[in-house]
Amino acid sequence: MHTNKKTATFRERLTELCIESPYSDTELAAKLKVSKQTLSAWKSGTRSPKENTIIAIAQYFGVTVQWLMGFDVPKKNEALDFALLLDSSGSMYTNLEPLPITHRVPLLGTIACGDPITAEENIEGYVDAPVEKKCHFALRCKGDSMINARIMDGDIVFIRQQDTVNDGEIAAVLIDDEATLKRVHFLPQGMLMLQAENPKYQPIIIGGDDETRNVRILGKAVAFQSDIR
Repeated sequence: MHTNKKTATFRERLTELCIESPYSDTELAAKLKVSKQTLSAWKSGTRSPKENTIIAIAQYFGVTVQWLMGFDVPKKNEALDFALLLDSSGSMYTNLEPLPITHRVPLLGTIACGDPITAEENIEGYVDAPVEKKCHFALRCKGDSMINARIMDGDIVFIRQQDTVNDGEIAAVLIDDEATLKRVHFLPQGMLMLQAENPKYQPIIIGGDDETRNVRILGKAVAFQSDIR
């Protein structure tokens, strides 16, 4: 039976999470966007993070904010509930909406936002993706053909693996052994048009009696990650 009492301290719960993590303190500090010294200070109890930082830490590790604060409540955060924190006087308050829970997906390489490029499905690494987007892998974009969809050169696009999409949706498409990111339109007689989001690029038309190219939809683009420029 869980109670609303504190049974541990923040530093004890954070230390427990760090021990369970496969990453070193240096790597965890980088993922939490703080210095290693700051993380060490939190673990030793000489410093305490601000409320929004506590939310971010809980979200990263997939635990409830209340558990991280030391309360006798469930550890795992199974739903995106409103955060419940303590203010400096020890009073409870709510209405702090947490950041999305993330999970790690493989970054499979580069996909063309312009002319198609050779698809190399080698895992370059892993990136954090919002759980609610239900994506399976990510690709790094190259080129400027999708700029009117706000997808720029160097952005990471998150893909939900599926073999078809609705008309007008943006998808990662494999043409023979070359991958490209385009808006997909279905034409009469089973033809396919891959439309760029930049008027300087002509659409790619697939289909017809003389078509020799093999086309496969890899998945739907559900989100993208862009650096501030």
